Amino acid sequence: MRLTYTASMWIAALGLVVNLGCVSNRWSNHFAWSQSQIVDLTHSFGSNTIVWPTEQDFKLVVQHAEDTPGGYYYASNRVEMPEHGGTHLDAPIHFSRGKQTLDQIPIERLIGTGIRIDITEQCARDHDYRVAISDFERWEAKHGRIPNHAIILLNTGYARFWPSRKDYLGTDVRGQEGVRTLHFPGLHPEAAAWLVRERQAKAVGIDTASIDYGQSTKFETHIALLAQNVPVFENLADLDKLSDRGFDVIALPMKIAGGTGGPLRIIAVVPPSL
Repeated sequence: MRLTYTASMWIAALGLVVNLGCVSNRWSNHFAWSQSQIVDLTHSFGSNTIVWPTEQDFKLVVQHAEDTPGGYYYASNRVEMPEHGGTHLDAPIHFSRGKQTLDQIPIERLIGTGIRIDITEQCARDHDYRVAISDFERWEAKHGRIPNHAIILLNTGYARFWPSRKDYLGTDVRGQEGVRTLHFPGLHPEAAAWLVRERQAKAVGIDTASIDYGQSTKFETHIALLAQNVPVFENLADLDKLSDRGFDVIALPMKIAGGTGGPLRIIAVVPPSL
């Protein structure tokens, strides 16, 4: 079929509009990104970083910090730390044999729509509070259905205690005796299973030292999530700076081959209001 000159011009013009539209969308997306608010949900790692009572403390060992004979300044440190200290990610293998190690977690699991469940009032009344299915149902009654494949962040209010071990963990005792005296909120295993089964959660995070509450001895919530390859984020910061929905989460851990967990840099991206 031969096209007339006029028809050819119309097709060329249409192509130009489509191409300009694509460019416009790219610039629009860039503008939205540049205008977004970035909320850092990560505690800095340092000498006061909170770790599990049986773990060794984070150490930054200075190796070099001096002017060199070559005329330039040179600094270099060595880091010593447990996988599960400070703001970190629990990989599925942490509590589930044969499941994904840290480097095997698909990046899609760590980026996506975020929602925040605020249970600060409940946790202020009960330091051993466990987030229940009823808390999710109450949130949905107010904000709408929790989206499928979202990243669920639980705001207990405990980040305000960081870095006081006594207030944050309920004890400053170290070793196994310290584990027995832990008191902080967590997620009930039935509620964890509900998030996986009913809302297909991508990942779940909390601003305490464990997704299981402090007095847990069987770590059933860890198992409920990690056995389904749902990563867990622990020791999050500044969840009080987020709204209940309307933001995205980017949670990128150190990619440790064979790791059961590792340090995490996690941010929330809050787009500009329309």
